[in-house]
Amino acid sequence: MGFFDAVAALVTLVALFSWANQRWIQLPTAVGLMLVSLLFSFGLVALGHLGVSVEQPFVELVGSIDFDRAFLHGMLGALLFAGALHVEFDDLLAHWRSIAGLATAGVLVSTLMIGSAAWWLVNLFGVRASYADCLLFGALMAPTDPIAVLAILREARVPKALETKLVGESLFNDGVGVVVFVLIADLAVMGGANGWAEAVTLSLREVGGGLVYGALLGAGTVQLLRRVDDHQVEILLTLAVVTGGYALAERLEISGPLAMVVSGLLLGNRGRRDAMSDRTRERIDGFWELIDTFLNAILFVLIGLEVLALDFPLRSFGAGLIAIPLVLGSRFATVGALTRLIRPWRDAEPHAVKILTWSGLRGGISVALALSLPQGPDRDLIVAITYLVVSFSILVQGLTLGRVVRALRA
Repeated sequence: MGFFDAVAALVTLVALFSWANQRWIQLPTAVGLMLVSLLFSFGLVALGHLGVSVEQPFVELVGSIDFDRAFLHGMLGALLFAGALHVEFDDLLAHWRSIAGLATAGVLVSTLMIGSAAWWLVNLFGVRASYADCLLFGALMAPTDPIAVLAILREARVPKALETKLVGESLFNDGVGVVVFVLIADLAVMGGANGWAEAVTLSLREVGGGLVYGALLGAGTVQLLRRVDDHQVEILLTLAVVTGGYALAERLEISGPLAMVVSGLLLGNRGRRDAMSDRTRERIDGFWELIDTFLNAILFVLIGLEVLALDFPLRSFGAGLIAIPLVLGSRFATVGALTRLIRPWRDAEPHAVKILTWSGLRGGISVALALSLPQGPDRDLIVAITYLVVSFSILVQGLTLGRVVRALRA
C-alpha cells in the first residue's frame, strides 16, 4: 500500500471511529477511539475465523506503517510541543522537586523494580529470558505516556496541584525513558566497563544536550517572533521548530523529545507574553490544538489496529495479567517513596500517592519502544505483554480515573 493510500485510509478510519464514539459510546475521545479500534480489529479477526476473510486490506494498512518510527521520529515531537505550549512555567517551578524526582529517579527505580520482578517471575514459571531483556521491559514500562496522560486528564478533573505534577512528569520522563531504554539496549550489546562508560556518556549527552538545545531553539524562535507580527509566518516558525528542530536534534544525537518540551515551554510562556499579539496567540493556539487533536486520534486508532499485526503467544495472556499489578505496584512504591522524600519541603495533597499511581498511564511510547526491539525469541512475548498492559492502562485506568479521583476526594 502506497503512502498516500495508507494516510487516506487511516484518516478515514479515524473520522468514522470518532463519529461512532460520539454517536453511540460517548467515551472520552482517547479511550473511545482506542476501544472502537480494538472492537473493529477483533471483529475482523472473528470474521476471519468464521470464514469471512475481509481483514487483509487492513492488515496491509497496518503493515505499511512503521509504528515505532512514525511515533518516535514523527508524531512524538509535535505532540510534546503542543502539550508543553499550554503549560504554565510558574506551575512547574512550584512543584519542580516532585516533577524532577518522578521524571528521573522515578524512571530509573521503576525500570529496576519492574525488570527485576519480571526476571524473577519468568524464571519462576520456567520461561527462559535474560536479565537484560527483563530490564528492557522495565524501561519501556517505566515512563508514563505524555499523550495518554494529557488526553485523559482534560476530562478527569484531577486537583490542580496533582495535574501539574502529572503533566510535568509525563512531559519530561518520556525523554528520560527513551534514553534509559537505549542505554540498556546498548549495554546488552557492549557490556563491560567500557560499555558502561560509553552508555553513561551517551545518556548525559542525550539528556543534557536535549535540554540545552531546546532552550536555545526556543529562545531563538522567540527572538524571531518578536520581529514580525503576522500570525501565518509565526505559525510557520513554530512548525519549523517541531519539524526542522526535531530532525536536527536527531542528527546531533541528542534527545528530540526533551528539546521539544523545553522549546514548547519557552514559546508558550515567554513567547506568548513578549512576542505574540492577541490575534497571533489565538491563531497559534487554534492551530496546535487542531494538530494535537488530529495526531492523538491517529495514535489511539493505530494502537487499536496494531492487534491485526501482532502475534500473541498463549503464555503472554497469563504473563500480562501478572505484569499489570506488577507495573502498578512499582508505580505505587516509587511515587510513595519520592513523596516521603520531598515532604520536608512540601506537604503532599490528600490521596496524592493513590491518584498519581492510578493516573500513571502507559501508552504509545511503550508500544513504540517494544516494537523497536530487534527480532528475537523473546520479542513477541515482550510486545504482547506490553500491549496488554497499555490496553488495561488506557481502557481501565483512563476510563475510571475521574471516578477514582471523585471517590477519594469525597
